Amino acid sequence: MKKTLGERIAEKRKARGLKQDELAEMLGVSAQAVSKWENDISCPDIMTLPTLAEKLGCTVDELLTGKEDAPKAVLLSTPERKDFDKLMLKVICNSSGGETVRINIPLPLVRVLLESGVSVNSVGGDKISGFNIDWQAIVSLVEQGVIGKLMEIDSGDGDTVLIVVE
Repeated sequence: MKKTLGERIAEKRKARGLKQDELAEMLGVSAQAVSKWENDISCPDIMTLPTLAEKLGCTVDELLTGKEDAPKAVLLSTPERKDFDKLMLKVICNSSGGETVRINIPLPLVRVLLESGVSVNSVGGDKISGFNIDWQAIVSLVEQGVIGKLMEIDSGDGDTVLIVVE
């Protein structure tokens, strides 16, 4: 069953670790307004949608339709930052031949691999080894508060690698 706009707002707000009153303050509306949106009693004003989407880490289209692309990379302020030990590095490799490889690695494991000298590419096998990815730079970005879709690489032969941190 497809989620309502209110359900999507509530889900995204909770995923960001925000309370209704905190989101309301960011948007310059009342907590009751946010509650009404989430309970599908009313909808946000059209002029509020871009800021609402930004605060929830998505696009207006994702809010309205529920169709999600990989989240765009965002730099979270210190109080908003996620616990590094609970984040996942997701690598999605789509080959031009139709094969898809999905790798989900807890970020603490990526850090351990890097510190021990093991190549993160070895976890993904041949599909990602052809791309020159600086895994230490990715870990450093996440430590600084960057999450979401970090990188999308297209090769000349039609292969694609998508790197997301959630």
